[in-house]
Amino acid sequence: MKESFYVYILASRKRGTLYIGATSNLTKRVYEHKNGLVEGFTKKYGVHRLVYYEVAENAETALSRERQMKRWNRVWKLKLIEEHNPEWTDLYDSLTT
Repeated sequence: MKESFYVYILASRKRGTLYIGATSNLTKRVYEHKNGLVEGFTKKYGVHRLVYYEVAENAETALSRERQMKRWNRVWKLKLIEEHNPEWTDLYDSLTT
């Protein structure tokens, strides 16, 4: 079975503080953020709502995309989220059902 890789964006609230990350296990990683198991930025600022994610072909592609998105200005990030998730719905529940 082929391993999947993801690039994801978490938000504190609609149009709030954003965090971009990459992982091979999206459900587990978001669970860790939501439950304060990850020390650092997301825990400190309450950034735990999964508002966007995309699948990458491999780890290298995911990390490259993560770096690219982190360099974007805030307006581009907000536009990406709102094109795919205009209500800023927490997508985590859709991963676990």
